[in-house]
Amino acid sequence: MDDQRIVKIGCASGFWGDTNTAAFQLVHMSDIDYLVFDYLSEITMSIMAKAMMVNPEHGYALDFVSRVMTPLLKKISDKNIKVISNAGGVNPLACRDALQKVIDAQGLNLKIAVVLGDDLLAQQTTLKAQNIQEMFSGENLPNQLASCNAYLGAIPIRDALDQGVDIVITGRVVDSAVVLAPLLHEYQWSLDDYDKLAQGALAGHIIECGAQCTGGNFTDWRLVQGFDNMGFPIVEVKSDASFIVTKPKGTGGLVSTATVAEQIVYEIANPQAYLLPDVTADFSQVKLQQLEQDRVLVMGAKGRAPTQQYKVSATYPDGYRVLVSFLIAGREAPEKAQVIADAILNKCERVLALRSVPPFSEKSVEILGTESTYGGNAKPIQSREVVVKIAVKHMFKEACLFFASEIAQASTGMAPALAGIVGGRPKASPVIKLFSFLVDKSTLNIEIDIAGQRHKVEIPSGTSEQTYDALPVGAVAPFSGQEITVPLVEIAHARSGDKGNHSNIGVIARQPEYLPWIRANLTEEKVKAYMLHVLDPEKSQVIRYEIPGLNALNFMLENALGGGGIASLRIDPQGKAFAQQLLDMPVKIPTHLKPV
Repeated sequence: MDDQRIVKIGCASGFWGDTNTAAFQLVHMSDIDYLVFDYLSEITMSIMAKAMMVNPEHGYALDFVSRVMTPLLKKISDKNIKVISNAGGVNPLACRDALQKVIDAQGLNLKIAVVLGDDLLAQQTTLKAQNIQEMFSGENLPNQLASCNAYLGAIPIRDALDQGVDIVITGRVVDSAVVLAPLLHEYQWSLDDYDKLAQGALAGHIIECGAQCTGGNFTDWRLVQGFDNMGFPIVEVKSDASFIVTKPKGTGGLVSTATVAEQIVYEIANPQAYLLPDVTADFSQVKLQQLEQDRVLVMGAKGRAPTQQYKVSATYPDGYRVLVSFLIAGREAPEKAQVIADAILNKCERVLALRSVPPFSEKSVEILGTESTYGGNAKPIQSREVVVKIAVKHMFKEACLFFASEIAQASTGMAPALAGIVGGRPKASPVIKLFSFLVDKSTLNIEIDIAGQRHKVEIPSGTSEQTYDALPVGAVAPFSGQEITVPLVEIAHARSGDKGNHSNIGVIARQPEYLPWIRANLTEEKVKAYMLHVLDPEKSQVIRYEIPGLNALNFMLENALGGGGIASLRIDPQGKAFAQQLLDMPVKIPTHLKPV
């Protein structure tokens, strides 16, 4: 095989709801070999499960077929681009059938494979009998699940590609699998060549969130041009697993060592033990090099054998919630907003008590425009317009509906200048909670379906040994008392994300000489104190990890999201703004290091 060959993979979707224009851009404005999509999250799986209960032909990303693939199939066929997508959700066969109809109608000859075996919902009785416990909280498996899916890896997709198919549709797979799989297929890497597998997984990790590595969600956002035409990411991967991150020419965005580094630290915990079905990856020594404009070379990921288990994410209903937002304007707007919010909640709970109904199980009031999400770090603001966001949870839907009915009356019966109730009277929706656990790989029956023919997929057993030498703490700068104080953003980039109810904040030094000062200023204790307003006082801790290759630190904030995802009542249930908050933290540095 020609070792000089380069496989080019473009990612057109980072989540269900991402722009449908990205696939057109990648197909028409680049010479990619593979077009991949990532649609799924735990919330998405539960939404799709509900949709399938209503209509057995739904339960997948309908727009993947109707809006994305239908207009592009002819061009994809002409350019011989292979497509890999987890758009199958909880009903990948229905997704295949819908897409096959379009292919046939257009007179094309494209072969589709479907990966099966991740959906464990039908096995919940068996799982319940195994006394399974949640991997973080230790709680028992709920009686009623909305969805239950194992995170499969790249091997089933590789096997499908080895069969010569043009399109692979999956249910739940780890996000990076849609990128690692074509590399396993093209280069026939051995499944125990763990360093290459780790590099391939890193390529997938970087591009699976779409434009987040090409200038989206970037600390230095003013450096990014063309938000109205953001370029979506492409990785150009060699057989030695080194790769370049880039984007189509003539598109907006920015591919730099900083934008790529921010994405590497996004939604990770221990960078030395990034657990995937096919490899345990170590990203701690990854190096980045800017080759030219919008082209970044990535090297240095290492790998070890994967574990013997798959992670499974189940979701389950846990009552109802309702959320409302409205404007309060005029003098003393923040004070009026708080009085109105308190009055609405007090009245509702008083009436519920008269009806022998328990109070709301959880309440949240955020006065947006007053830095309410900053907790004790908020700066005094006398705004003349604020948005009030009130959210409540209750086991009974009727209690939530009663709350919803009591909002409008506040516009005539409480403090002045209440307007703009967003969306009219709010609706009650189910609270969906996440339950994560592990299952042995040997217990799953993983297959690929090609034109109705099933092929069993053999998965290596993995190892129970997960030992490694933890990185020592790097150099810590000594304080002399002569330092100046600057906001962290002057010496660092940062990005935050979620993992269930946990959040991570990756902090990257702008220059290597800043890192010892970042370590000195951002201890676990100091970060915990600064972010205390988002932490659970009984369950939270902050853990700091070293990432010396990127001159970075990663902070894991446990139980920091109020339940996370669709279970949280917060305006920021996934911690997307946590990094921006931490970047305002005052830090001490010597005068000679102050950025010009």
